[in-house]
Amino acid sequence: MLQRLILILVLAVITAAPAVAHAVQTSPPASLQAFQSDRIVVESRGSGPDVIMIPGLASTADVWRRTAEALPGRRVHLVTVRGFGDAPPAANAQGVVIAPVAAEIRRFIAEQRLSRPALIGHSMGGQVALRVAADARDGVGRVMVVDASPFFPSLISPGATVGDVDPIARIAYQAVMFLGDDALRLQGQRMGADLGGAAEAVFGTLGWQGGDRRVLAQTLYEVMTTDLRSRLPDITVPVTVVYGWSADDRNPRARIDDLFRSGYRSLRAPARFERIEGAEHMVMIDQPRRFMAAVERFLTDG
Repeated sequence: MLQRLILILVLAVITAAPAVAHAVQTSPPASLQAFQSDRIVVESRGSGPDVIMIPGLASTADVWRRTAEALPGRRVHLVTVRGFGDAPPAANAQGVVIAPVAAEIRRFIAEQRLSRPALIGHSMGGQVALRVAADARDGVGRVMVVDASPFFPSLISPGATVGDVDPIARIAYQAVMFLGDDALRLQGQRMGADLGGAAEAVFGTLGWQGGDRRVLAQTLYEVMTTDLRSRLPDITVPVTVVYGWSADDRNPRARIDDLFRSGYRSLRAPARFERIEGAEHMVMIDQPRRFMAAVERFLTDG
């Protein structure tokens, strides 16, 4: 049962991205030097203090456009991981993905001479943001993770280990590589029956932006088996953890507060936890007004 629960959680949480257009714009503004990368595409807009936004697995910069448009007075850098949406996979087609992507974001910060930018990352992008902050230390100003855990399986079973999850992650890898999207939805709905159909709504509306299957399979495997809890003490800047929450006791999100707090308990830097009622995994799309209020607090408080 634990294996099925973990697989439901990670597939649902990480792949529940909305079906939106995924055009990738690559033209940088005149104020920045051209940034060339075989790992990421960065679209920059506006002027002012810098904010870097990192999407989740199978999402592109488009999931952040509404948020970016609501941030006047900021220079926003929207990241797309190559291999997601229409972005050619390039170097991400082989080998590990997440650590090199985090390294490229740090290179972007350095080459563009950004002054302690704020990082906002959703889901997998939240893990990337945590890794960037742990490695860059004071090179970033603050971090917001949106419905992201340093170890996703701990949201189902706090005692789970990478060793417990690895066999399941390998199955998930093969599923993405060899099953079509419809088959993935159907399998998720079948597994959801073990939860009284709790996962059906998620898998029934699965609408990720897709991309190169090699990149999708590899990054799904990495997110399922990445445990960043030991890196949290390396983060020296404030961290805000935003997540969807429900007041309905029948919804698993009604019991998620302690799980998120437990996952981040090794943080030494100041931490703030903000639950957004009425939101599921895609917090910024499910409850845009409440989410924007949290972003404003994140960027202005302290």
